[in-house]
Amino acid sequence: MKQQAATGKIQPGALVVANQQTAGRGRHERTWASPANENLYFNILIPLEGIALSKAPQITQVAALTFAETFRDLQDESGTAPQLGRVTVKWPNDILCGKSKFCGILAEIVFVPGETVDGKRQPPRPAVNMGVGINVNSDPANYAFLNRPVTTLKEIAGGRQINREKLLQALVGNLERAIGQFRAFGLSPWIEAWRKMDQFIGARGTIVVNNNCTDENRDSGAGSIKKSGRILDMQPDGSLLFETDDGTVETVYSADLEI
Repeated sequence: MKQQAATGKIQPGALVVANQQTAGRGRHERTWASPANENLYFNILIPLEGIALSKAPQITQVAALTFAETFRDLQDESGTAPQLGRVTVKWPNDILCGKSKFCGILAEIVFVPGETVDGKRQPPRPAVNMGVGINVNSDPANYAFLNRPVTTLKEIAGGRQINREKLLQALVGNLERAIGQFRAFGLSPWIEAWRKMDQFIGARGTIVVNNNCTDENRDSGAGSIKKSGRILDMQPDGSLLFETDDGTVETVYSADLEI
């Protein structure tokens, strides 16, 4: 999607879906396990008309909350008591059930060549290339090699098989409506939803900053700075207010949060 958007072969609004990835990539070059015929992997090119470029990072937070609500609906429809806990969002945009991750979001800005109007090429248009990976129908045991808690939507929904096409339609439709709200009202409608998330306000955690973390060095912390403390609040711009164990209060704009 990044390559085709940069050359103008596709336009904002485009959706690309994969049945399998041979080199799934998460934040900080971490791998994303991507077996065939089981999960959902897609990229969507989100237009930024009416959205300031500085606000673009907040789109992933809106997406995470929107997707979490969709997953919670599936969880509630299952009619079974969730053994892992409720679906929640871990700042900035990981989706968990309990402490087990099952959905990751990775986004970057791309510039789509401008159209030609009256013989003049218009300036490039920014868009958000957002990639989403969701463990849907795979077996949680298949992710043991990652050495971190992982679950699947099937497990969360009481063991029933999830129709991936219907799930994709629901996610994209709900995201489209949410982006419309974000364009009109900014992040403010989602701030209170963030504050109600489990394992968030008041919870202890560790922020990992200057992070060169990969799957190989994530436990050693090589190449990163870790600060433990307590989550104080979510601020109107989507940043995290965090109090470290030495009493320092920091505003965190970009980091991993371990809980």
